[in-house]
Amino acid sequence: MSEENNLYTFDNETYRKTYWHTCSHVLAQAMKRLHPEVKLAIGPSIDNGFYYDFDTPEPFSETQLEELEAEMRKICKEKLKLERFELPREEAVKFMEEKGEPYKVELINDLPEDAVISFYKQGEFTDLCAGPHLDSTGRIKGNAIKLTACNAAYWRGDSSRETLQRIYGVAFPKKDELDEYLQRIEEAKRRDHRKLGRELGLFMMAEEGPGFPFFLPKGMVLKNTLLDYWRQCHKRYGYVEIATPIILNQDLWHRSGHWDHYKDNMYTTVIDGEDYAVKPMNCPGGMLVYKSEPHSYRDLPLRMAELGLVHRHEMSGALHGLFRVRCFTQDDAHIFMTPDQMKDEIKNVVKLFDEIYSTFGLTYQIELSTMPEDHMGDEAVWKFAEDTLQAAITEMGKDFIINAGDGAFYGPKLDFHLSDSLGRTWQCGTIQLDMQMPERFELEYVGEDGEKHRPIMIHRALLGSIERFIGVITEHFAGAFPTWLAPVQVKVLTVTERADGYAAEIAAGLDKAGFRAETDARNEKIGKKIREATLEKTPYMLVVGDRDIENKTVSVRHRSGEDLGAMTMDQFLELLGREVDTKERK
Repeated sequence: MSEENNLYTFDNETYRKTYWHTCSHVLAQAMKRLHPEVKLAIGPSIDNGFYYDFDTPEPFSETQLEELEAEMRKICKEKLKLERFELPREEAVKFMEEKGEPYKVELINDLPEDAVISFYKQGEFTDLCAGPHLDSTGRIKGNAIKLTACNAAYWRGDSSRETLQRIYGVAFPKKDELDEYLQRIEEAKRRDHRKLGRELGLFMMAEEGPGFPFFLPKGMVLKNTLLDYWRQCHKRYGYVEIATPIILNQDLWHRSGHWDHYKDNMYTTVIDGEDYAVKPMNCPGGMLVYKSEPHSYRDLPLRMAELGLVHRHEMSGALHGLFRVRCFTQDDAHIFMTPDQMKDEIKNVVKLFDEIYSTFGLTYQIELSTMPEDHMGDEAVWKFAEDTLQAAITEMGKDFIINAGDGAFYGPKLDFHLSDSLGRTWQCGTIQLDMQMPERFELEYVGEDGEKHRPIMIHRALLGSIERFIGVITEHFAGAFPTWLAPVQVKVLTVTERADGYAAEIAAGLDKAGFRAETDARNEKIGKKIREATLEKTPYMLVVGDRDIENKTVSVRHRSGEDLGAMTMDQFLELLGREVDTKERK
C-alpha cells in the first residue's frame, strides 16, 4: 500500500482518531433526534474508540443503546456532509444559548481570548468542536458501530460538579474488524483479574478500605513466590536490599521536592505536634540510607533495592481492582554511580528487565520521556541525561519512541510498556535518571582524586506495583499460572476412601520435596473432582485408586486435559522439578 493510501486507514493513528471523533458526533446527533431534552457535554476520541457525555438524570438501558446504534446507522446512510464554520465569541455563546446547551456555553466562555471558535454542522445537527472530522457521515460503516457501555462521569472530572452519563462506543471500517474486537473484549472479561481473583481465592476488596487490597492465603503464596524470584534475580545482578519507614516527617518531602509536585496525592498525619506524611514513593528514604555512611568511588555503583509499601490518594472513581489502588508494594531500586558508569548501569538494568519479562512471556516497547515544563535543574544537565539514556538503549539494539515533555520533574526516563497475550499494553518498568535529588540531599562520594563528588542516581522499578503486576499476569495467563508460580501446583485426587492414606502419603512427599500440594479426599465422584481442580487451574492432578496403591504409581493429568498416564512418584517429581526449575510456561 502506498504511503498516501495508508493515510486513510486505521493503521494511521490520526485517521483512526478522526474517524472515531466523527462517530462521537454521530452519536450526539442520534441522541438529540431520539432524546431532544438531553444536554450535550463533550465527545472526544480515545485510545480504543470514543465517548460522549450527556446530561440526563438516568443511565441509558441496553435497549436504549441499541436504539441509539440504529439511529447512528441511519445517519451514516444519509451521508451527511460535515461543514466547518467559525463564529465570534458573542455570537457563538448566543448560538449555543439558543440551542439550550449550557455546557457548550461554559466551554466557549473558558476559551482564551484569541481562540478560534469553530463548529461542525451535519444535517440538522451542529456541535462546538475544533475538529478534525471526516468529510461525510457516509464514510462511517454503520454496521461496524457498537456502543459498549454507559457509566457516570463528573463534568470536567470535578466531583463537585454535575454527574453526567458517558456513553462509550467503538467503530471500524469493516464489520469483521468490529467482530474481532468484540471477541477480544469478551476474552478480556473472561480474564478479568477481579473475577479470577475471587474465583481463585487470591485477593479481595472490602468497603471498609476502598482501594486497599486484602491478599488471601493463595494470593500470598503467589505474591511471595513472585517476590522470592525477584530477590533471586536481584542478588545475581549485584543488588542489596533495604527497607525504609512508611511514615517520615514533612520536611523530608519538602527537601526531596515531592511535596511541591505530589502533595495532593499524599496522606498526612501529626506526630508529637510535628507534620508527617505517609510515603507515596520510596526515593527519599533511599537517599537517607545512602547518606548514613561515607562512600568512596570504590563502592560505586551501589545498587539498593526496596520492596516498599507506598500509599497514594486516588479518586474513588479511578479505583480498579489491583490496577489502580491506594496502597501497593513498589519494587524500587536506587542505583548510585559515577558519571562514567551511567551507560553501563542503564544497560545492566535493561538486561535484568529482559530476563524477568521474558520469564512471563511479556514483550515490551520502550518510551523515552523528556524534560517537562516543571523540571528541576539545568537544561544542559537534562540534555546529557537524555542523550545517555538514548545512547544506552540504541547500543543494545533497542527501538524506542520519544514522549516529549513527560519526564519526571527530577529527570528523564525510559518507560517499558509490556504487551500481554491479548496484545494489551501495560506500563510497568521504568528507568529514571536523576541528577537533582543527590544535589538536594547533598549526597557525596570520595573520588579517585581524593575530592568529594556528587553521585548520579537511577530510580528504577521493574514490576512497578507488585499488586498491579499480579493483576497483569493474572489476566495474561487467564489465572492458569505457570507451575512454578501457581499457588497450588498439584492436587491429589482419591478415587475411593481406600486411597485416602496413600493420597496423604503422596501429598506429604510432595511437601517434603518443596512443592505445593492439596488433597481432595471428599466422597465425590472422581469426574467432579477433576472438573473442580481444572476450574481452579491447578497445573497437575494426581488421581489415585486401588491400582495405583498396588503399583505404587500415580495417574497424572494436566489442567489442559492431557492424560500423561501412570508414573512412579520419582518420575513425577523429576517432571515437576524440571518444569519448576526452568520456569516453563505451559
